[in-house]
Amino acid sequence: MTRSSALYLRSIALGAYVFTSGLLSSPLASLADTNTDSLRNPLQPEGSWSELQGDIVGDIVPKPAQGILDLDAPYRAHDAATVPIVIHQSSANAPSIGKALLIIDENPAPVAAELTFGAAMHPIDMEIRVRVNQYSNVRVVAETTDGPVMAGRFVKASGGCSAPATKSPELAMSQMGQIRAKHFTPNVDKSTNRREAQIMIRHPNYSGLQRDQVTQLFISAHFVNYIEVRQGEETLFTLEGGISLSENPVIRFQYTDNGTDDLVIRAEDTEGNEWLKTIPKDVES
Repeated sequence: MTRSSALYLRSIALGAYVFTSGLLSSPLASLADTNTDSLRNPLQPEGSWSELQGDIVGDIVPKPAQGILDLDAPYRAHDAATVPIVIHQSSANAPSIGKALLIIDENPAPVAAELTFGAAMHPIDMEIRVRVNQYSNVRVVAETTDGPVMAGRFVKASGGCSAPATKSPELAMSQMGQIRAKHFTPNVDKSTNRREAQIMIRHPNYSGLQRDQVTQLFISAHFVNYIEVRQGEETLFTLEGGISLSENPVIRFQYTDNGTDDLVIRAEDTEGNEWLKTIPKDVES
């Protein structure tokens, strides 16, 4: 069984992912809300977290992440199937994050992503697009050098996990596994060799809750369950995903360029497919 198959099955069985080796966090976003009354949309007290917390983080109680990391998300999503979530640390002096969980409380499989970060990712600045199935708290629980912390936002969105795919199954399958990546120039910070990059993996990421628009039968779950991005032999980050990742997963991130090695991207899905691509740093692909 692949990593993502196990993650998915445990999420469905428990209503949450049982994380036994420590606390994880989730991606953060600095996205402005168009509603001026909700420029700050913190976590709401209502919801399922009280039932999920024990299965996801056990007895550990993370402290508020203020000053360590931020999670921002649109208060009202334009498209519930592609909601941008960004993890962001505003200072290089913030505690380092080793692991993180991105959790969407009200989704059928609440753990959207399990992340690990290499040293070159610090300070974390990453955006991931996810599906939100109904009005929900979206939270990040992060394992830092100063202990576990949590941040989050409340997002108004519905139907993201069952939204029809944008392409026919035949077309989606014919393009599956294509990896595109690019660097943004100039460097974010030339004095520290910080660079910004984006990767996109073509994959329908079927959630198991969508219907074929012709037959109206449910499409079996089939999604990207593992992504690894390296700078040469150095791991920048890994992501174990579930059904909450958007169709054609997109990840935008900053990292410290070592000046020599190209980016290497590896992706796996729940059917055992594996794709590998090397991206020269100075060439868009």
